Amino acid sequence: VAAMVVVLSVSVAESATVEYQFDVATMNVTRLCGSKSIVVVNGQFPGPTVSAREGDLVVVRVVNKAQYNMSIHWHGVRQLRSGWADGPAYITQCPIQPGQSYVYKFTITGQRGTLWWHAHISWLRATVYGPIVILPKLGVPYPFAAPYKEVPLMFGEWWKADTEAVISQALQTGGGPNVSDAFTINGLPGPLYNCSAKDADTFKLKVKPGKTYMLRIINAALNDELFFSVAGHPLTIVDVDAVYIKPITVETLLITPGQTTNVLLTAKPSYPGATYYMMAAPYSTAASGTFDNTTVAGILEYEDPGSPSSAGFNKNLPVLRPTLPQINDTSFVSNYTAKLRSLATEEYPAGVPQEVDRRFFFTVGLGTHPCAVNGTCQGPTNDSRFAAAVNNVSFVLPTTALLQSHYTGMSSGVYSSNFPAVPQSPFNYTGTPPNNTNVSNGTRLVVLSYGDAVELVMQGTSILGAESHPFHLHGFNFFVVGQGFGNFDPAKDPAKYNLVDPVERNTVGVPAAGWVAIRFRADNPGVWFMHCHLEVHVSWGLKMAWVVQDGSLPNQKLLPPPSDLPKC
Repeated sequence: VAAMVVVLSVSVAESATVEYQFDVATMNVTRLCGSKSIVVVNGQFPGPTVSAREGDLVVVRVVNKAQYNMSIHWHGVRQLRSGWADGPAYITQCPIQPGQSYVYKFTITGQRGTLWWHAHISWLRATVYGPIVILPKLGVPYPFAAPYKEVPLMFGEWWKADTEAVISQALQTGGGPNVSDAFTINGLPGPLYNCSAKDADTFKLKVKPGKTYMLRIINAALNDELFFSVAGHPLTIVDVDAVYIKPITVETLLITPGQTTNVLLTAKPSYPGATYYMMAAPYSTAASGTFDNTTVAGILEYEDPGSPSSAGFNKNLPVLRPTLPQINDTSFVSNYTAKLRSLATEEYPAGVPQEVDRRFFFTVGLGTHPCAVNGTCQGPTNDSRFAAAVNNVSFVLPTTALLQSHYTGMSSGVYSSNFPAVPQSPFNYTGTPPNNTNVSNGTRLVVLSYGDAVELVMQGTSILGAESHPFHLHGFNFFVVGQGFGNFDPAKDPAKYNLVDPVERNTVGVPAAGWVAIRFRADNPGVWFMHCHLEVHVSWGLKMAWVVQDGSLPNQKLLPPPSDLPKC
């Protein structure tokens, strides 16, 4: 036993360096009977899996051989002191220009589970994305029985049109962008779409009776929250956003763009004589026509011990379908999200800040900009363009990187530090909207001291319709301490907060016509983006950024920039 402990303690202390090269280039891909050129990494769609263990140093050299500016975000990776590697264009770096390269270096600290990487400029993440699989340190088991096999399951969105043209046209006209033509599972639209050849275009999960599989589910869709269910097979959720939770078993889960969910699926004990659809379809409360209301399916099929065919699979079996909630089933969504709780054990504690240093109240929602003089637009009215804002500020990306400006102390003319902590003009947020729906523009940031305990309430509004807004915070995990419908009541609602075992995430849905309260500790110096993860709303300005100042100790300071940091 002693020898085993020594071996384990040695292996646990060791951390490796894992290196990848990402060649970003275009290739032709055919889906739904149409071919088009898309931007991909290493000729793969979805892109390659980045695999590492907790504690490893990850080094990824990105070479841009495409015609677009590029940057890659490692979604959910804490990036402690390594903000230069976070990836959002014009926030932590200037983009990698065509023909240029950049090496992203970061250490995986205190995280294990599923995250993902994606392009973080314009709408290029439509096809530039892939999984990040973080295994526990060597010798450290999962806090649940180890599965027989692990399979990444990435939801995406497919347009027949060029997505860069789709968003460019929308920004020109001020209207909503054309919606996608299909959802995909691991890049494949599956059998439910017209002109989607059954076998080559369908993701199949082949299982053995009695075995347990871990699906590492990632929602990489641009604009849609998704319900997901597997016919005849309950799903046990063990991890969200690379944080273990108290296991819950569900028939259907909800996952917003940006989120990840690890589930255990146990195959039936004996050959069932059927195949099963795995299906995903959107959740939306938006006006009809503004989202892709289609359903994607993959197939779960069993190895048939009695089949004479070499593959051991029988194509002539009945196919069973799951039942998904209605598209606007908000009560399902709120019941589901309320069930998610941190593991909160000695080994995996929930370090919820119990006291708060800085409190913020942000309204998040849609709004308008006036049309150009004498122009006509395709916004909510002929003389307006769609916009989106946090506390009525529609964020304008600078032309240089915010992190560089902060680090060099040359922020003047790039950003101001006066982002409003509360709405400047309060109104009945979820009631009748105000007559004036125009929002202001600005590159305004919040400055936090190192170590501040922050509470942020995000309040959805009903301006131009009450919608759910999934928000992602870079550089931090946060605890979801409360949520509710209607207007947040600062006198009554905090009494209902869960400060014991709230779920810990990096992306959370602000409920339609409701609010969510999060807490986090500002223990990561740098400039950190926070934005809606629906790309259409990001394009309209539903984003902001936080500056976290250096702490007093050496290990509380932002590392200096790498020598190959791209220039604007």
